[in-house]
Parts: sequence; C-alpha cells; structure tokens
Amino acid sequence: MKKRLLVIDVSNSFTKVGLALGKRIIGVRRYPTKEICGKRLLADWPEAVWNEGVLSSVVPHVTRKLLAQLPDRILVVDAWNCGGLVVDYPEPKLIGADRLANALACVRLYGPGSVVVDFGTAVTFDVINSSGAYVGGVIAPGLGMVAESLHSRTALLPKVHFKKPRSVVGRTTKDAMNAGAVFGYGGLVKEILGRIREEEFGGGVMRVVATGGDARLVGSISPVFDRIDPLLTLRGLAFAGYYLKESGGGESEGMCATDSKKLSRGGRIEK
Repeated sequence: MKKRLLVIDVSNSFTKVGLALGKRIIGVRRYPTKEICGKRLLADWPEAVWNEGVLSSVVPHVTRKLLAQLPDRILVVDAWNCGGLVVDYPEPKLIGADRLANALACVRLYGPGSVVVDFGTAVTFDVINSSGAYVGGVIAPGLGMVAESLHSRTALLPKVHFKKPRSVVGRTTKDAMNAGAVFGYGGLVKEILGRIREEEFGGGVMRVVATGGDARLVGSISPVFDRIDPLLTLRGLAFAGYYLKESGGGESEGMCATDSKKLSRGGRIEK
C-alpha cells in the first residue's frame, strides 16, 4: 500500500496542500501564504493521517518556519531529488521547486516534448525536451501583478477582477482594462509558446500543459493548451516523494546534468 504523503506547495500568494494516496490527490486546501504556519497545517492535517511530507517553496522564510514547526519527516524538493527528473540547466539550485515539480508531473503524466505554463503571481513557461530533460523556461508577470500595477500606479484606474471579456472594445473603464489584460495576456502566451516551438522543437509537435489560477480564463480566449491540470504541482511533489521511497530513501541519483554532486540523505533537509 502506498504511503500517505502530505504535499505542500508554497507560492508567493497562496499555499496549496493536499494528501497524496498513490495517484490520487484528495482534500486539497488553499491558504494565504502570509498566514501559513505549522500549527495551522497540523490542525487541518493531523500527523495521524500522513506518513511523510513533501514540500516545494519559493518563499525561503516560510520554508524555514514550516521545517521548524512540522514533524521531522519532510522532503524539500530541489533539482537533485526531484523524482528522477533530468535537469540540464547551468545553475540548477536557482530553479524554483514548483517549476521542477511541474516538469516532473508533466513528464510522468503527459510525456516529454512538452511545455508547462503555470499561472501564479508570475506566469512561468517550463520546457521539457524530447528526451525528457528540463532545459529552462520563461518568466513573465502574472495577471494579478498586471491588475495591481494598473491600479496602484495610476490615479483613476480601479482594481479589476479579471473575467472572460464579452468583446475586445470595452464600453466602461473596467471592461476596457479587463479586455486589455485578458486578450493581451492571451497574446503573450501564444507568442511565447510559438517562439518556444520554433527554437526548441524546430516548429514540430509540442504538448502544452497549463496549471494555476488563471489557466482556464486564458485558455477560454486563447485555445493553445492541450491539457489544463489544476493539481499538476501537487502531483509532481507526490511523484518525487514516492520515487525517493521506492529508490530506498538513500542518496539522490545523478539526475542533474550540470552538477555531479549528490545531496546527503536523499536531499532531505534536517532541522
């Protein structure tokens, strides 16, 4: 029987947590990252319901806080312990753990020759080549950053919650802002994916998997995604955790193509 893994994805704005039972992710909850702490997680996810934890985080002080407050059985995902994912990148330690988890899940579930588009505080495009190796990507401002910037850096423009525009020509200020942001963002995504297809895949076949809060909105006006998977990051964390257990929980294999060093204790960070 598979271990029950508590999978935790800490992003800048929100933290997503779920329980992995083999291929299933159940009970997913979303917390504001600024409010997250070990006590709150343990109240919602008592130690009795999970065997091990797997964490990706792009907020270092939250990583330290959770490791200090949670039981000492948490795997922190990085480029050297991410479930056998091959990382061909000049400075692997600088890749966000969520991006690695996305790439791992994409390879396992949808195959190589793919791009993951993750809509968060920033939108990231992560490329897995035809051999199944992570080779880099693109980072752009997220839709939320666009909305906040338009509102905070102007005197009269209101804050807008984006939705699918009814038309490209807005008849109110809010409609005009909504159309500009959403259609403009759809164009940004389409242009970047087109350039990735040409540069990395010679204009050939490329699978596109989207995840994150605005994936369905952007997909509704720019049909460039082959699949939208809201739980992609958590699935990747589960794959990483199960891989470590199945490989004996020892040192990581040489998964990082640009660095032959191995982390001790299978990449586990001790308190």
